[in-house]
Amino acid sequence: MLGIQKTFLLPDGREVMIETGKLAKQADGSVVVKCGNTMLLATVVSKKEAGENVDFMPLTVDYQEKYAAVGRFPGGFFKREARPSEYEILISRLIDRALRPLFPSDYHAETQVLVYLISGDRNVLPDAFAALAASAALAVSDIPFNGPISECRVARINGEFVINPTVEQLKDADLDLIVAASEKDINMVEGEMKEISEDVMIEALKVAHEAIKVQCQAQRELAEMVGKTQKREYSHEVHDLDLKKKVWDFCYQKYYDASNERIANKAIRGEKIKEVQEQFLATISEEEAAEKKFMLGMYFHDCHKEAVRNMVLDTKFRLDGRKTDEIRPIWSEVDYLPSAHGSAIFTRGETQSLTTVTLGTKLDEKLIDGAIIEGKEKFLLHYNFPPFSTGEAKPNRGTGRREVGHGNLALRALKPMLPLGEDNPYTIRIVSDVLESNGSSSMATVCAGTLALMDAGVKIKKPVTGIAMGLISDASGKFAVLSDILGDEDHLGDMDFKVCGTRDGITACQMDIKVDGLSYEVLAQALMQAHAGRQHIMDEITKTIAEPREDYRPFVPRIVQMTIPKEFIGAVIGTGGKVIQEMQRETGTEIAIEEQGEFGIIDIAAANKDAIDVAIARIKAIIEVPEVGTVYQGKVKTLQPFGAFVEILPGKDGLLHISEIDWKRIETMEETGIKEGDTIEVKLIDIDKRTGKLKLSHKVLLPKPEGYVEPERKERPPRRDGERRDFRRDGDRRPERRDFNPSRPQRREE
Repeated sequence: MLGIQKTFLLPDGREVMIETGKLAKQADGSVVVKCGNTMLLATVVSKKEAGENVDFMPLTVDYQEKYAAVGRFPGGFFKREARPSEYEILISRLIDRALRPLFPSDYHAETQVLVYLISGDRNVLPDAFAALAASAALAVSDIPFNGPISECRVARINGEFVINPTVEQLKDADLDLIVAASEKDINMVEGEMKEISEDVMIEALKVAHEAIKVQCQAQRELAEMVGKTQKREYSHEVHDLDLKKKVWDFCYQKYYDASNERIANKAIRGEKIKEVQEQFLATISEEEAAEKKFMLGMYFHDCHKEAVRNMVLDTKFRLDGRKTDEIRPIWSEVDYLPSAHGSAIFTRGETQSLTTVTLGTKLDEKLIDGAIIEGKEKFLLHYNFPPFSTGEAKPNRGTGRREVGHGNLALRALKPMLPLGEDNPYTIRIVSDVLESNGSSSMATVCAGTLALMDAGVKIKKPVTGIAMGLISDASGKFAVLSDILGDEDHLGDMDFKVCGTRDGITACQMDIKVDGLSYEVLAQALMQAHAGRQHIMDEITKTIAEPREDYRPFVPRIVQMTIPKEFIGAVIGTGGKVIQEMQRETGTEIAIEEQGEFGIIDIAAANKDAIDVAIARIKAIIEVPEVGTVYQGKVKTLQPFGAFVEILPGKDGLLHISEIDWKRIETMEETGIKEGDTIEVKLIDIDKRTGKLKLSHKVLLPKPEGYVEPERKERPPRRDGERRDFRRDGDRRPERRDFNPSRPQRREE
């Protein structure tokens, strides 16, 4: 069966196909997006009616990768796709943040968007096509949506911008952005960079937007082919216009005046607003207040929002009394937690993060087992947002999507500044516990993370700071860009633009736009204002600690790295891990081995340097090749009548013949007093070239007795042609000799 198809080309000539009408036809809208071997199935379903007393958009977005898409089994006991991974959560958030602002403000029906990776290409990342698939599913449905939108990845590789680069190309990029936009405006940005300038970032957004316009036009044409240009009618809000007018007439100026009191304390500002509402409720009956409680909540909120926005635009002052480009007071402290490897407190206004750094070994690396992305990660950052940070009491349901997203942004900001390779043998975990929150807690995490890394002695290249920018604008074109936004300014404003970086450039950003229309002029001003804010914050935190400590704390595990030839890895590990486990137990170290090319990379970790030295000596002994003339401290493994087998290196035994124990003649091993388990000094005097057997001597290490004469050795008579010697013993009888003709069968003589 053929569906309805629409194709377009990426700037590099690759074809992208959108198909509908073939799969999942009972959904309100469904499409398959295909690029190369990568295929995404997106569906959308929305209820016809809104729930009772719902004044928001109940949108659910889930992205899931099917392991069968790349011919793999899922991990875990049940061998099936389970709860979403962090990577899937992050893609779900990208889709959600791109779609949510473009649903009509009065559309409140429960809506679900599902996007599945059904075929994968390990060199094509699916996240760049996920929002395109979701928007296309909405485009071919009758669900009201002010789209279409699309998204793409833009990277700068060798100075050139590339749209939706391959995984291999992305390895060489110094800029990696995911951009979502409509045909008119950009509404979502997220990515990481290697200290790029604001001008380069704006240029990247323009390049991405041009590519997105082509994708949006393809969706419009597909919707026309399907005949879904007309959207469903709905009525999800009930209003009492008289009551709305009463609220605005009574509350607007009071809200405006209360907001203009410029009170820094969030709780006190909240009480002022609540007083205005209570004053209004006193003007109507209790019955009407109870009956119309839901509508009153909407009108109070909308009136307050408008009053705050107008106050900021009129006065150029903000709720807490700051100017638009002013940063809240900052204080910070390091070494707060004596038992942590590194710790810091960063407080900006009413936002506070207590952050720790823990340094671990290769054994602490995080295993990534996605359908497309596999491997290990040695830098982890976890962001926690407990309810008490906003003065609330809520059930703790575990890590939420917001926490995953904020933690990922902070991780991307700090990661480019971490030392690489031999300069950083550690697995690093940063944990940010937000203890107070009034806006920009993810950026507080970046600042506290920088401080904690330096406190731990991690040799970061440069400190990193972050700032959240806001925007308030009106239909007339007036606007105010706000530095270091409050929680209320985030909620009531038009933009949340987080920018992180060093003094020399941007390392990560995240932007969400809540309104239609953001000119590049406004964006440029926001970036330049953010640059100034970052410099101010950098000045403040470097007063606390300006560079990493000279050394790690005494209780931090030291890690020494060794490189051995690949063929010795098995010998170091031993059968069933016996050798390495015994080494760890006896030395008190942690040892991890990883094969890289033709070598084995060994990490040895312990807080005690002497323990590391012992482990290194043990490993060197295992990989050491015996050399003739070398003296060893050997361990007697077994005794035989003719001598002792002595282990000179792990797994390498040699024969100490009875004649090589002493210069004097020894008849039996009992005379020597040597026992199994004894340590004896021996010298390697020969290696059999044919068998590799080792010949040891102890007597050569002893002074030769005065007048000692080497015993004469009996010369063996030369062998005649065709002669065979039988060395079997038969009492005291000498070996028999007889003529031997190889070409004639021999008879055994009776």
